[in-house]
Amino acid sequence: MDFMIPFSIFTFVVIVIVGGYWLLFRQPDIAAQRLEQLALPDVSQPKVKAEKELNKIATQVAEPLQKLAPISAEKAQKLQKKLMHAGYLSPQAAIIYRALQFIFLPGLPLLTFLLWLSLGYALSDSYKWLLLATLVAYVVPRQTLDNMVAGRQQRLRWGLADALDLMVVSIEAGLGLNAAMVRVSQELKNVHPDISHEFELVNLEIQVGREREVAFRNLAERTGVDDLRSFCAILIQADRFGTSVARAVRVYADSLRTKRRQRAEQAAQKAAVKLLLPLALFLFPTLFIIILGPAAIHLMRDFINK
Repeated sequence: MDFMIPFSIFTFVVIVIVGGYWLLFRQPDIAAQRLEQLALPDVSQPKVKAEKELNKIATQVAEPLQKLAPISAEKAQKLQKKLMHAGYLSPQAAIIYRALQFIFLPGLPLLTFLLWLSLGYALSDSYKWLLLATLVAYVVPRQTLDNMVAGRQQRLRWGLADALDLMVVSIEAGLGLNAAMVRVSQELKNVHPDISHEFELVNLEIQVGREREVAFRNLAERTGVDDLRSFCAILIQADRFGTSVARAVRVYADSLRTKRRQRAEQAAQKAAVKLLLPLALFLFPTLFIIILGPAAIHLMRDFINK
């Protein structure tokens, strides 16, 4: 019965860790979210006004910092394109991002230095932590932006397959291409807001008088997703040569569904390789301790008694 106490402690710790992880990172119920969004009042107008005020304040703060350290036109264009892929379409987005970099780069080392002084450590040993804080302040904004771009592009890929299936049904039901895109953007607003927003922008560009081909090219340039780029090329060719849009969208939807299945299979095959390192570092040593630990304790007792 000696093993019951450590086994109970181990079980309790595992339950606490799993329960905490489930509470913090559990997947929300999509149906419940949609019902809550339908039940809530429309607060989009105050939210838009608040975002405009924040953008105005941030621009006023960022402009003097931008004048102190301007960047070249090529770098500014690349930064603007990356921010556009992340979903920030404002012309002031690049200025605000640069201002955040300028604030964060000296701010984190200064905060580290003040914390080092408050703890009473020697100043001669602080340069390592200051260098580390400077490196973190340099890398974190860029890595955060890259993660935001990758996450948004992944959400666009996930939403495109559902959008194409719904578009095929809408076009075959008698709707035109523009009306079908409006319908798709309305239906997917709560499920896939990113692809819904992009389709809505395309419809707004067409409504203000821009050519459909230009609007589709802007969609491909705005997102940076290869699947959307191919989809826009198919729609441009179908519109230019007068072929059936429904047939073209259906064929591409089938190929995209096959590609999504292949990506899922590829991710499943990579999972086995990625699990080797956590298993070797965490699971196997724990199993050895649990299995061989009692035997080692008994052997030590036997040697001590002898």
